[in-house]
Amino acid sequence: MSTLSLTPLRFSPQEMAEVADLYTSNPDYCRAAGEYDPEHFPAERVEADLRKEAGTDGYEVMLARDMQGQSVGLLCLLDRHPADGFPWIGLLMVHGRQHRQGIGRQLADIVEERFRGQGHDGIRLAVLENTPTSLAFWSSLGWQETDRRADDQNGRPCIVMHKQLT
Repeated sequence: MSTLSLTPLRFSPQEMAEVADLYTSNPDYCRAAGEYDPEHFPAERVEADLRKEAGTDGYEVMLARDMQGQSVGLLCLLDRHPADGFPWIGLLMVHGRQHRQGIGRQLADIVEERFRGQGHDGIRLAVLENTPTSLAFWSSLGWQETDRRADDQNGRPCIVMHKQLT
């Protein structure tokens, strides 16, 4: 049983402060992704980007909270990718101070169970090639590389990974 809960991001000022804290607690990811400067965090731009994603059909942006109600992660999920029909994890970010405490694994389990419960037999995600710790994390959970290609939005080199859910 998970000690975490997921709730849709409502974009309140408090939640957006929590989102900013999540991103800035992961400066290595921000630098690797190249989207946001963790030293001069563009909170308004991040909010606009997340609102755009949340407004896309089949896409959800969710905050993960622990039993005390503290935000510990951020998830972006797509229920069906138009190119391959699989659900995708667009982002799974754990607060930097809570890395290596099993939260990422719990969040992955929650997402896998959710899509398994919806009848999906597999799930996908893309890992930036320049984030070897992310690749090691997903590989340790049984995800397997299926392709290498540039991401659709920014053209960054990615490793597409798949996990069978059946």
